Amino acid sequence: RRHAIARYGAEVREVPGTYDDSVRAASAAAAAHGWHVVSDTSWPGYTETPREVMQGYRLMADEALAQWSGPPPTHAFVQGGVGGMVAAVSVQLRTLQPAPALVVVEPDRAACLLASAAAGCLTAAGDLDTIMAGLACGKPSLIAWQELDRAAAAFLAIPDAAAIDAMRALAACGVVSGESGAAGLAGLLLAAADPAARQALALDAASRVLLFSTEGATDPALYARLVPGGPA
Repeated sequence: RRHAIARYGAEVREVPGTYDDSVRAASAAAAAHGWHVVSDTSWPGYTETPREVMQGYRLMADEALAQWSGPPPTHAFVQGGVGGMVAAVSVQLRTLQPAPALVVVEPDRAACLLASAAAGCLTAAGDLDTIMAGLACGKPSLIAWQELDRAAAAFLAIPDAAAIDAMRALAACGVVSGESGAAGLAGLLLAAADPAARQALALDAASRVLLFSTEGATDPALYARLVPGGPA
């Protein structure tokens, strides 16, 4: 992933610690050098740029709904992270009547949105040791949480093994989806296999579920190891 970013001419600086540590380091460096922080996570005093990034995320849902045929989706299982992407999708889905039930899916070792829902306020959580690198976030985005706190139907934490199973299931259909990209499907498969979850979410044979695969094989070596013989 680092090399893929560097190919665009970026200087990549590694920061000891987690994603959240890197966000703080980037913010400090920007303040010291007069640079601009461009991030999809937000905090008090830094909301405008993340709001614009989230406007871009809304395009995914807009395109999906434009391609959808027949009755609209009843559910959407969408991966979390800091919440910017899933919150943007949530806003766009609320244009439907009735709006689909939004289920936020996170790694069980980085389930800050689930922890915030349980606590009723923004909460940091998780040791962030997960293969779902794009979702390994310890603290929700402020403006994303403001949307998800009122709009999400449920929050679901999944183990790494479930993400791997979903990657392999997608590969069997010819779809290359990375660890974080397959998380929504992983959450759906776990919920569908649990009678109590099915009942709580009104998930049945008539449900129409919208999923987003948000990355391909962004770590090609890891993808090849987890999905041997998968599609190119």
